[in-house]
Amino acid sequence: MVEPVSVVRDIPASPERVWSLVTDLPRMGEWSPENRGGEWTNGATGPAVGAEFKGRNASDKRSWSTVVKVIECDQPRKFAFALMVAGRSWCDWVYEIEPTASGSRVTHSWIDRRSRFGARLGKWLSGVADRASHNRRNMEATLENLARAATA
Repeated sequence: MVEPVSVVRDIPASPERVWSLVTDLPRMGEWSPENRGGEWTNGATGPAVGAEFKGRNASDKRSWSTVVKVIECDQPRKFAFALMVAGRSWCDWVYEIEPTASGSRVTHSWIDRRSRFGARLGKWLSGVADRASHNRRNMEATLENLARAATA
C-alpha cells in the first residue's frame, strides 16, 4: 500500500456549486482523464451513503468498469466513495470542500487499500504500473477541469 495521494485547488465557485459537480458521478467523465462516466445502480439515483455506482474507465487502449460505494456524504463539505472489488474496498476517492473568501478550496485524495496481489492485478487490468503518480496527474487535471466547469 502506498501513501495517500492528495491534490489541492482553489476554485472561484461556492462550495455548493463544487459539491453539485463532484457528486454528479455520471458526469465525472467530463472532467476526469480516466473515468468515462457511468450510472447509479441498485436503485440509487444520486449521492447518499451506501449508494452504488458503476463507472467506466479507460487508459491508453484498455478499458474496464468499476463498482463504487458512497462511504461519506456530508453536503457540501465531504464526498467519498470506495472502489469495491469482491466486496472489499481497493481504494477510496475523497473530495473535501472548504469555503474560502473567493470560493472553495478542494482537496482531492486517493487512498490505496489494495493488497500486493490487488496492485498487480490492477496494473494488469489498467496497464498503469505506477498508480500513485498516474492518479496524481489525473487528479490535477480533474480539478482543473472541475474549476472550468464550476465557473462556466
